[in-house]
Amino acid sequence: KQAPRAWYERLSTFLTSNNFSRGKVDTTLFIKIKGKDFLIIQIYVDDIIFGATNESLCKEFSKLMQNEFEMSMMGELSFFLGLQVKQMKDGIFINQAKYAKDLIKRFGLKSSKETNTPMSVSTKLDKDEKGKDVDIKLYRGMIGSLLYLTASRPDIMFSVCLCAQFQAQPKESHLVAVKRILRYVKGTLNLGLWYPEGTNFNLIGFSDADFAGCKVDRKSTSGTCQFLGHSLVSWSSKKQNSVALSTAEAEYIAAGCCCAQVLWMKQTLEDFGVHQKQVPIKCDNTSAINISKNPIQHSRTKHIEIRHHFIRDHIQKEDVTIEFVDTCNQLADIFTKPLSEDRFTQLRRELGMIDLSA
Repeated sequence: KQAPRAWYERLSTFLTSNNFSRGKVDTTLFIKIKGKDFLIIQIYVDDIIFGATNESLCKEFSKLMQNEFEMSMMGELSFFLGLQVKQMKDGIFINQAKYAKDLIKRFGLKSSKETNTPMSVSTKLDKDEKGKDVDIKLYRGMIGSLLYLTASRPDIMFSVCLCAQFQAQPKESHLVAVKRILRYVKGTLNLGLWYPEGTNFNLIGFSDADFAGCKVDRKSTSGTCQFLGHSLVSWSSKKQNSVALSTAEAEYIAAGCCCAQVLWMKQTLEDFGVHQKQVPIKCDNTSAINISKNPIQHSRTKHIEIRHHFIRDHIQKEDVTIEFVDTCNQLADIFTKPLSEDRFTQLRRELGMIDLSA
């Protein structure tokens, strides 16, 4: 149990003694700055990814590590923890086509009919207590596998998270919904995230909520995503902890969730020498924006838990700003509810998801 910790201590001691500085937020990140160039190292147990603005720094680091440890160089990064990485002149493409293909084969859906969206607009999942029980091991296996796929597939995030809520007692209606997600994946195997070269480093957040979307306990769903320039770097879909009494309250709680992630990303970027001032969070509800800017207690907001009000504090400190965006341009909409095919395809494209083989 102590082996990974002992290895990390040994490695981090060696790196810090060789003029590397450890990340303040991510302790598995090490950075070395040499004049105008810098070298970045990311550790995952005994796998190390590194990159630099100058090739000589990479060669120097490779030699340093091979002299100290028994290590083999795998060359340019193309496959890491199930993620396929394609590096090209004009950008980087990340997807999990091989993993997705294996998934379809493992669950016996190779000959099934493909669908254009992961979930139908008319789908309303509940506990379905009178429904027929299904194999719990199979259902949980499907959910676990799909959750790993969401690392490069934000388009299935909402539908997978919704189906994951019924793992305790899955019924046939839930299994049908999960199989539909797999059929959608089968038709979009080569879809992935595109990170174009030369994009700016302006951090921007989007937050949205689907009021009382859960049919079981009437809780709302928060959907957030964060972009660095035009590149999607973080996303989430989560059922809120408490029942919201209004759309404004649900949107306000979602904005607070987005604010927390933005602040963490802001600190992480400082390790890379990228300093952000006021980070905009885009919200499509004017009432929620007004609640965040107005500290006066109101009968409509007095019941909201104190922890959700921390966004007000950060707006006053000028760490973040909350701005209005119309619903048509609200990119976080895809993380809160099932959408029609046209809307879904439009948002998927705007998130930066493409199929390179098409």
